[in-house]
Amino acid sequence: MHVGDYLGRRTLYTPDRLAIVDHGKTPALRLTFRELNDRANRLANWLRAEGVARGDRVAILARDGVEHLIAFYACGKLGAIHTPLNWRLHWRENAAILEHVSARGLIFGDDYQAQAGEIVAALRAGPAALSFLLHLDGPGLPGSLWFDTALAQASDAPVTCETLDLEDIACLLFTGGTTGLPKGAMISHRQINWNSLNTVIHDLTHGDVYLNVFPLFHAGGLFTYLATQVTFGNTTHLVRQFDATQVLDLLEREAITVFAAVPTMYQMLTQAPNWEKADLSRLRFCTSGGAPLPVPLIERYVAEKGVKFKQGFGMTEFGPGLFALAPEDAVRKAGSIGRPNFFVDVRVVDDLGEALGPDQPGELVLRGPSGCSGYYNDPEASRAAIDAGGWFHTGDIVRYDDEGYFFVLDRKKDMFISGGENVYPAEIEAALYRHPEVLQCAVVGVPDPQWGEVGVAAVVLRPGAQASPDELLAHLRGQLARYKVPKRVELLDALPLSGMGKILKRELRRTYSPGPSR
Repeated sequence: MHVGDYLGRRTLYTPDRLAIVDHGKTPALRLTFRELNDRANRLANWLRAEGVARGDRVAILARDGVEHLIAFYACGKLGAIHTPLNWRLHWRENAAILEHVSARGLIFGDDYQAQAGEIVAALRAGPAALSFLLHLDGPGLPGSLWFDTALAQASDAPVTCETLDLEDIACLLFTGGTTGLPKGAMISHRQINWNSLNTVIHDLTHGDVYLNVFPLFHAGGLFTYLATQVTFGNTTHLVRQFDATQVLDLLEREAITVFAAVPTMYQMLTQAPNWEKADLSRLRFCTSGGAPLPVPLIERYVAEKGVKFKQGFGMTEFGPGLFALAPEDAVRKAGSIGRPNFFVDVRVVDDLGEALGPDQPGELVLRGPSGCSGYYNDPEASRAAIDAGGWFHTGDIVRYDDEGYFFVLDRKKDMFISGGENVYPAEIEAALYRHPEVLQCAVVGVPDPQWGEVGVAAVVLRPGAQASPDELLAHLRGQLARYKVPKRVELLDALPLSGMGKILKRELRRTYSPGPSR
């Protein structure tokens, strides 16, 4: 069962059932499964005429919209590889990704026309020039074609790749790299199928209506519930980007039964002007992930809206459905990511790879059919992540209690999560070191009430240098995605060092974390 088959099967079974409602359009665009499949076939035929074949990468840089799904399923029909780009990245970062994967073409939204222009110009200067460009709206770039024109030019005849194997890669999802360039997790057709099955077992039912607010370049957006909704023949609603007032309106007006978000979003919903009057009674449950959901927030939703929460844990490399915490345990096991989902094997191991028992902190390792196939064009990173026994090393330090509930304690690496995005300090430090007046630096994540965690950069300047914190932040904004730029820069005379000369980041965290620890 390949991703390209999904829409065809639904068109056979429930052709006139509502598949997608795209609220980013005015008026909202509503497509049945037949209509969505027709558009995916048209794009697949157009891409094939452009020479796109099995294994080729087709990139998209755009806010959430039905075009992402049309591209995803069109690639699935051809055996090509859907390659969604993170629009929060700097254009130089996305250009490096496209060069790394040798993308055949780029689909881009009007918001990112300037970025697309910079990317195209950069790639034309080397061997990785794009062979086609499709724009979703606006005037487009020279040499680009309007997405809808491409669909109109192509046939809606069914498309399939007869030689496709379940181990073929369906898409590349990019996760932060400790050396700067994000790593492309290779998501196979097999992985998507098993993630869908994990979701079915404990979450979805026939007739569920889902509202997606996650970016579609994330596993959370593309796979948390969306792929399984297609399998069930259910309706999914899309928004262009998260807006608390709009989301509350849609939850009520569209009778949404399943909703997922990160804790920051749930906090923002309670601050929206229509929170008090919003009727959320049709929700069967809400899912929260990305960071622990505060107990007072859970209690407020229960008391004011009667909402039940599921909490969970996932990652790009193993899908969004790794762990789940049932609603009845939300308060009793506050801070827990729950227990492993059905088709996931987990262990907690020490530095030698030996399994640990309850309440013994160690690294979380995973194994099972819902895992990725390594990192694209990066065998070294793949070998580092997956050991000889097939266990994927997450880098997360966890423990589990005697009831089998897991708790994330820390990270082996220095990564922190800000607003649901993984941030890698080494990447920021490398950018800081490119400033001529920086002698030493270290970046740490500290708790933040809005974003979960934010970065603080501790910097020692070269003797006689006069760079200000604002100048250093401006330097970073010119090189990195905005969410990676630290919240502040602290200028120090010296960094805390161990006897071995290593920077003591734990001392920096203690110094700059708010509250009693400071």
